[in-house]
Amino acid sequence: MVRFGPRPARRINYDPAKGPHYDGKSGTATDWGAFPDSDEEMPDYYYASWAIERLGEEHDRPFFLGVGFVRPHVPWYVPRKWMDKHPLEGVELPPYKADDMDDVPELARRMTFMPPMPTTEYLIERDQWREMVRAYLASSTFVDYQIGRVLRALEESPYAENTFVVLFSDHGYHLGEKNRVAKMSLWERDTRVPLVFAGPGIPRGLKSSRPVGLIDVYPTLLELAGLPPYDRNEGRSLTPLIKDPGQEWPYPVMTAFGPRNISLRDDHFRYIRYEDGSEELYDHRNDPNEWHNLAMDPDQQNEFEPVIKRLRSLIPADPAPLSEKSSFDMNSYFRERMPEWR
Repeated sequence: MVRFGPRPARRINYDPAKGPHYDGKSGTATDWGAFPDSDEEMPDYYYASWAIERLGEEHDRPFFLGVGFVRPHVPWYVPRKWMDKHPLEGVELPPYKADDMDDVPELARRMTFMPPMPTTEYLIERDQWREMVRAYLASSTFVDYQIGRVLRALEESPYAENTFVVLFSDHGYHLGEKNRVAKMSLWERDTRVPLVFAGPGIPRGLKSSRPVGLIDVYPTLLELAGLPPYDRNEGRSLTPLIKDPGQEWPYPVMTAFGPRNISLRDDHFRYIRYEDGSEELYDHRNDPNEWHNLAMDPDQQNEFEPVIKRLRSLIPADPAPLSEKSSFDMNSYFRERMPEWR
């Protein structure tokens, strides 16, 4: 089973070596199109089938079942029937502002520049933007169906009434916003992910807008399962929010991209501070696309300086070094900084 496959003999729509900024030093599996012919040839079909088999077995002890899926990771290849569920003329393009990057720090542009990846400008020139977004949507629909297969098997199993289900993904993705088709940034599109809890005693249909982190999943599951807290967990249980989604939650969420490039998200603001001291601030109440960097707007600095100071004070003074296993070489910035960070 090829984890990110299967792949056609030749790329369908995108070759990084022919991309707009290819530097010959890194590559990407990014491509999109209808392939292969059947679901059964896709790794996610196999993973769902494996989980279904486990749920069909007899378990005499409590169990934890982790089921991971590949799509919508690149390449965005799925059988034609999933593409057909998203007619091209009905595909809505993401919000795009051509000068969006004009008010972000130079370091932000350096660290988020991904030479192997297509840009929005490149896709527009080749009339491929809508095709690419369609393939991403089709990949998401395909994996949603595989998740449904697993949930159906759970519902039909003896474990339906005493099993908690958590659904989440590892990162978001720019699909043209900020002239990017990539992950790997500290902005909202890349750091925000779905997170769903379901199971015994959890009310249906409730939604919370409070910012939380994936670091909170483990302690939440411990409490839901009636197990004692684990003192090495740095997250916090989300059971209070599960019971009352609208309650106060004064815990901004931190994301790091390199030890001294930090993003903090609270109810209304995203604050980013880079290792050279440059900053970004976005007010999501009226700027959900993060088009207006308040930290670099002289007309707004006095009004939002208290917000910046409050969030800046929460950044760790001495962040932990990267693991020796960490490796990232998608652009020159990270190739230069990675040895020092370790």
